Amino acid sequence: MPAWSFKRLFHIRPFIFFSLILVIKSMLAYFVIFDGGPSWKLLVTEMPFCWLLFCLIEWFAKKRKLVYYVSVNLLVTAIFFAVIMYYKYFGIIVTYHALEQVNQVTAVKSSVFSLLDPYYLFIFLDIIVLFVLLIRRKRAVNWKQFSQLPLNRAIVSALFIVSLALCLFNILPNRASMNEIVKAEDMGILNYELYTLFSDSKQPTIPMSEITQAAIDKEKGIQEPASPKYAGASKGKNLIIVQMEAFQNFLIGLKVDGQEITPNMNKLAKDHIYFSNFYQQVGQGNTSDAEFVVNTSFYTPPTGAASVVYTDYDLPSLPKLLQANGYQTATFHTNFVEFWNRSALYKAIGFEKYYDQNWFGQDDTVFFGPSDEVLYEKTAAQLAEMQKSGPFYSQLITMSSHHPFTIPERKYKIKLPKRYEGTFVGDYIRAQNYADYALGLFIDDLKKRGIWDNSVFVIYGDHLGLPIYSLNGDEKKLMKEIYGRDYKNSDMINIPLIISAPGVTKPMELKETGGQSDIMPTVANLLGISLQNHIHFGQDLLNQSSNLLPERYYLPSGSLITDHEMFIPGTSFKDGTNAPLHGQTQSEVPTTEDQFNRALKLLQLSDSYVSQLPPVSP
Repeated sequence: MPAWSFKRLFHIRPFIFFSLILVIKSMLAYFVIFDGGPSWKLLVTEMPFCWLLFCLIEWFAKKRKLVYYVSVNLLVTAIFFAVIMYYKYFGIIVTYHALEQVNQVTAVKSSVFSLLDPYYLFIFLDIIVLFVLLIRRKRAVNWKQFSQLPLNRAIVSALFIVSLALCLFNILPNRASMNEIVKAEDMGILNYELYTLFSDSKQPTIPMSEITQAAIDKEKGIQEPASPKYAGASKGKNLIIVQMEAFQNFLIGLKVDGQEITPNMNKLAKDHIYFSNFYQQVGQGNTSDAEFVVNTSFYTPPTGAASVVYTDYDLPSLPKLLQANGYQTATFHTNFVEFWNRSALYKAIGFEKYYDQNWFGQDDTVFFGPSDEVLYEKTAAQLAEMQKSGPFYSQLITMSSHHPFTIPERKYKIKLPKRYEGTFVGDYIRAQNYADYALGLFIDDLKKRGIWDNSVFVIYGDHLGLPIYSLNGDEKKLMKEIYGRDYKNSDMINIPLIISAPGVTKPMELKETGGQSDIMPTVANLLGISLQNHIHFGQDLLNQSSNLLPERYYLPSGSLITDHEMFIPGTSFKDGTNAPLHGQTQSEVPTTEDQFNRALKLLQLSDSYVSQLPPVSP
């Protein structure tokens, strides 16, 4: 920057200087998050909030006025950066509720850094420049002295009133908007963050006496059959549930230049019961939320992770149900149990034992703990011991295919074509190929130990691995190559569910819509265990042909999946988006407002039920 520019810079009022800076930062955030990108509207949605703060500085800061301007700039920069990074991972607008996750960030820092496009760092460029300029003592002193000169109080007062009016005008009419992204764009990101800080979005609690299985089934639009198919087909058998990290359904049957990516999962899908129209239902807790939903058949909380929000309650659960029927229960995960507050989660759910990194050790580490090979090898040996004492239920949580999917070269089991190398999609496929390889070793081990034929084996993906909003143009082209069409939101949250059950020998692919909350009732039917007095929000997928799945967190509030499509609301139901499943161009049966309202009621019923449960025993 030439010397004359330095001089001019230090004669620009801080009010104007920082306004220009924050306009540019707002434009960057809007470019990343909103489909339409930045527009002139941000001058009336985003900037009035900043001007309110600047006016307060001009009114009340008698000294160190420049320090306050810099502080506001730093605060707003931090908010915009957090919003950008959170959106790239979750596809939603971060709020203060995510502060509950801060202690998890350091554990997944490699995932966070992998989402960082270099141009995002421009948001910090002014801070670096200011630091360099302000350490030049003479110029810094001059600008500080210049910044102390008061602005015309009448102008400041008028601007404050106008800015306050614009903030209220942006916030008040948009409070009822269902879609958080639409709401943030209409309000302005900073106004939205302020609104969420003070708003009370809690639904009224429904009395416990009104929360019955009949009421839930009515909202879902189903009836329990008098004589369910496959009831007790696997009675008395072990139950092994494997939760595959970030495993999406498109991997089943996928070949890349003739190479089969997941041969072991493909064989399971071909030879057993495969649900191809199955979807994640996780919330802010991601993997731990999948564990919660599968083991309770409740929905995740409105905000926060279930492992944090719901662990004070004595939760009815699959482990407790099976223990009452003579089963041993244990869960296996190679991370430390403190991650995502799992020690409290497992106590609330009722697992008798958990095995974490303290038990597995630290050999052959991949990402946060020992590899899937170590997980499976040590777990199989422990299951063999458990089987000597009677039937057991064990859940395994895999981890080697965790975001950002950059597994060490020693784990490579496939050579990818050049076009996939160095891409997020290529790394994902390679990591899942290794996860499938390790799974094959586990299945072989179970068969050798005489466990496989005596067990119901359930395997599913915990959540998506390839968010659309994290992919660049070349990566989206690779996904289009894989799908033969554009990669959609409904594809993104489509995960597989495969069940191998003794007593059900006929292979089948079932295309009925299902979600993670449906696993517990489906398994209970196979094991011949009654859910008569056990509230659940899922349904037995082997005996129901229609479903209604409320979604949370990765999709805007009010989103749901029906038998035919994914529905995403706009400001309300009326301006929502109907997205047919499986890439179809048009839905056979569009989502109705009645389905939309029933999905919201189901969430309210689940929230109300869990919040009124007794506390967990000390």
